[in-house]
Amino acid sequence: MELSKYFKSIIDQDRCAVVICNLEHEIVYMNPAAVMRYEKRGGQALVGKSLLDCHNPQSVEMIKKVVLWFAQSTEHNMIYTLYNEKENKDVYMVALRDDDGSLIGYYEKHEYRDRERAKKYDFGI
Repeated sequence: MELSKYFKSIIDQDRCAVVICNLEHEIVYMNPAAVMRYEKRGGQALVGKSLLDCHNPQSVEMIKKVVLWFAQSTEHNMIYTLYNEKENKDVYMVALRDDDGSLIGYYEKHEYRDRERAKKYDFGI
């Protein structure tokens, strides 16, 4: 069974921005939430560009260190990078691996701490 369309759908439905990069730090995919979030920086036009161009020198250095850490072990798969107080969320970098465990890229994961305000099973009827 081909799962890629299911995985893409999961990422596309996520309300959090998902920016996927290869090992050359090239942005290979942005979900709709990421395109909207980074619209002022170019949105969809950022695909194919270097993620490193979007960060300051200190952040670039840390991104490179994290990718090296991911490459050291298949057990190195997620690292906490910051807490965004304004948006009340934790941010992580997550390794992306091929079926054999080899590192193929990474993405940034956002976990919001705010409690959901929507009503349970609100179909809007």
